[in-house]
Amino acid sequence: MRRGLAAGNWKMNGLSTSLSELEALVAAHAEPGCEVLICPPATLIARAAQLAEGSAVMVGGQDCHAEGAGAHTGDISAAMLRDAGASHVILGHSERRADHGERDAQVRAKAKAAMAEELVTIICVGETLEERDASNTLDIIGGQLSGSIPDEATGHSLVVAYEPVWAIGTGRVAEPAQIGEVHDFIRGRLERRFGAGVGRSVRLLYGGSVKGANAAEIFAVSNVDGALVGGASLTAQDFSPIVTALEEAAD
Repeated sequence: MRRGLAAGNWKMNGLSTSLSELEALVAAHAEPGCEVLICPPATLIARAAQLAEGSAVMVGGQDCHAEGAGAHTGDISAAMLRDAGASHVILGHSERRADHGERDAQVRAKAKAAMAEELVTIICVGETLEERDASNTLDIIGGQLSGSIPDEATGHSLVVAYEPVWAIGTGRVAEPAQIGEVHDFIRGRLERRFGAGVGRSVRLLYGGSVKGANAAEIFAVSNVDGALVGGASLTAQDFSPIVTALEEAAD
């Protein structure tokens, strides 16, 4: 059985006062029926990890460098994330691919480094609106999967998040049939590449304007094991209903 994962990506949001939202989330989900993860900005990771220590809520990073150390001003290594208390890291998010020009090979190298440090690695894939309108969605996703996921990935070390770029922060959400088509495609690709055992154990998340109001419908879709949530994860009030919907989907 794949355990559901509700992951919150705070992106470039959050100051010290924002940790009160994490405290509220910890209090609201003392024994959740799914895994709960918050990925705050790097400045808050260590304090968030200390706050969440001993609770069911995990803390992760939003990126890491492929190298373990060196002359890379402003970057953070996987070892640094682990040292700060992170257990997960998000890699290959469309905003990193667009804003920083990250290619699949870079994502793959970062993933290798993260897995070597035993960080659970959430690799993001997704198509733009232009690519979807051109009926290239599955080709784009297939290429990103092949290029971004390292060969040593396992069901424990890898999570794949499908985030259609056109649905991130726009209020638009892919239709259940669209989500199911892509998630079923990803599952098939993983099974063919890694074998049925590993391929079936990797969790697949959907991301793209997920909210409490639409979470249950999304979690009912084939091969959706949870969500990678942006804006709705910034407050416990908005994120908690998504966690609850995932718990109920597992019942």
